[in-house]
Amino acid sequence: MPHSEACGRECKGTKHRASKPSAYKLKQAKRAIKAKQDETAGSEETVNPVAFELQQKCLNIFRDALQPSVEDTAVLQEVKGHLFNRDFNAAFGREEFLRVYASRWSPARAVGFLQVLADVQHHVLRRQPDLDQLETVCLGGGAGGEVVALAGWWATMLELLPETALRARFVDIAAWDRTVAALHKGCVTPPELSKYASATAREANHALLPEDKFSCTYLQQDVLSWQDPSMASIITPTTKVVTLFFVLNELYSASMPKTQRLLAQLTAVMAAGSFLLVVDSPGSYSTVSIKGTEKQYPMLWLLDHTLLVSSQKTDEEQVAAWEKVENDESRWFRLPTGLQYPIQLEDMRYQIHLYRRLGVASNG
Repeated sequence: MPHSEACGRECKGTKHRASKPSAYKLKQAKRAIKAKQDETAGSEETVNPVAFELQQKCLNIFRDALQPSVEDTAVLQEVKGHLFNRDFNAAFGREEFLRVYASRWSPARAVGFLQVLADVQHHVLRRQPDLDQLETVCLGGGAGGEVVALAGWWATMLELLPETALRARFVDIAAWDRTVAALHKGCVTPPELSKYASATAREANHALLPEDKFSCTYLQQDVLSWQDPSMASIITPTTKVVTLFFVLNELYSASMPKTQRLLAQLTAVMAAGSFLLVVDSPGSYSTVSIKGTEKQYPMLWLLDHTLLVSSQKTDEEQVAAWEKVENDESRWFRLPTGLQYPIQLEDMRYQIHLYRRLGVASNG
């Protein structure tokens, strides 16, 4: 979404240099990951395998970092008005607007995205030959949902891959750097306890995951005007996962040609074996107008046409650049009863599509 200025900011985190796990340990870890996935396969309604306690910890990070309150109602209505009018510069133009937006909509999405990552992890991790570090890039991920979701997901992965660190980069149009930094700090710092907390509570008080296992970088950038050299410095040959969570349809609505170009750029820079994970609103909410109101195409059709059809053209033969390994046009994530948060949160309905980059030459 639109706005440029490169404003990369590294959240504090030390790069992990531990030795690689043995081949046997990697094999056992991947089997365990696949077994977890198989437990919840075969149901249209998403079964939630993510622990309730972990979901609550994720919500607590938003609560403590952004301090949501019912007193934010007036500001929230102002933000809603700007969003309704599609005035994104106004909606995300003030620090208070960013805080209220992130504290209102990102917590439920973070818990939902945590479920999404758990659903696709067997695809992503079983194909990684080098698990010293997993690198991800989240396009449109500035509002914090992806930050906390990745941290929560990686906290569960450390049980299987204790020597592996997660490095995440977030790219978005607005000045979300403070939000990303605050939420990252909440993920790697033990929650603040009351001075009256018991010794037992203090002993059990731990961060969601260690600081050296999760690092974040934020870049303020309009991805629709992203120049190739700048993109290639963020999405590198070692990037394993690129996400587009509830942003692709907005990009199509802003400019179909520029969005198609962005997908072509991703095809060109992403390495063989890497993944593009797209999550967006399902059904009629995922259509875009072409030439005014003359035609409408589902977002999924445009996405598949670009990645699975247009990217196949070469001089000599039709060779696919991508394969789709996960596809569902409608899923529900329902928040479990009992989760606590200062303001009301909603369930998440979404479509999900996971593409794997094949080992062919890039197409321009």
